[in-house]
Amino acid sequence: MKRVFVAGHNGMAGSAICRQLERDEEVELITVTRQDLDLTDRAQVEAFFSKQAIDEVYLAAALVGGIHANDTYPADFIYSNLMIQVNVIHTAYLYGIRKLMFLGSSCIYPKLAVQPMIEDALLTGKLELTNEPYAVAKIAGIKMCESYNRQYGTDYRSVMPTNLYGPGDNFHPQNSHVVPSMMRRFHEAKINNAAEVVVWGTGKAMREFLHVDEMAEASVFVMNLPEETWQQHTSPMLSHVNVGSGLDCTIAELAHTLADVVGYTGRVIFDTSKPDGTPRKLMDVSKLADMGWKAELALKDGLRVTYQWFLDNQAELRL
Repeated sequence: MKRVFVAGHNGMAGSAICRQLERDEEVELITVTRQDLDLTDRAQVEAFFSKQAIDEVYLAAALVGGIHANDTYPADFIYSNLMIQVNVIHTAYLYGIRKLMFLGSSCIYPKLAVQPMIEDALLTGKLELTNEPYAVAKIAGIKMCESYNRQYGTDYRSVMPTNLYGPGDNFHPQNSHVVPSMMRRFHEAKINNAAEVVVWGTGKAMREFLHVDEMAEASVFVMNLPEETWQQHTSPMLSHVNVGSGLDCTIAELAHTLADVVGYTGRVIFDTSKPDGTPRKLMDVSKLADMGWKAELALKDGLRVTYQWFLDNQAELRL
């Protein structure tokens, strides 16, 4: 039996990884709530690891949010994420845990990176300013994993998911990512018979989206690859892989698709005084495909599933 600690198991990404791992009878899941373990506190993290016989770690814990949250709370984003990563990765090493999976983000790549973005684009240009603190923290996590591999011979791997959506998402009207934020606004507009819904930006920015359960499937797939296979597709100085659908759409297309999924028939208005963020963010997922994994769920189908989950869980979401 393999004992696997999923840090951040109550978050959207962590809970999806748990659902994926629960299918494996050879895995014993280890989880702990934020109330019982503050991952930004090194003493607490070391005390927790000292009491557990952990074989593998999935580091999915993070402070996350959309453009508004990143722009409003930059200190929170860089501090919390750096501390979580430093404590979990270093403590895993101290307690002899050789295998760890770090979840990064597509925002690690330069704002004007050539599209689609290849893994080699890391650190080749300036980041998008609105989420730079979060991106810097995630880049540090990647480099920390690479550095421990080089110095200590660990097998710490990193995946860079594209924009995720799905069950367990944050549906806060301001602090959430684009899919849940829009989904909630279209839903409330439908319920209230609102004549229009306002969407930030011009609608021309292009984004790629991946259902969180597919991200979890890909992450476990990557974690379980034989070390020789992983090393064939990576290098000691570039040991991360993109995880995405390989397809993108404009924010305007996303908005109209969401309106259709929700059943909202009013007008969609774009507030061009608000920022678009990075013009385009599409991942090159050829490396992951070469390893043997591809996304299969169509965006509209995934949005339908997510909206049904949203409807079924409104009471718990405290909307």
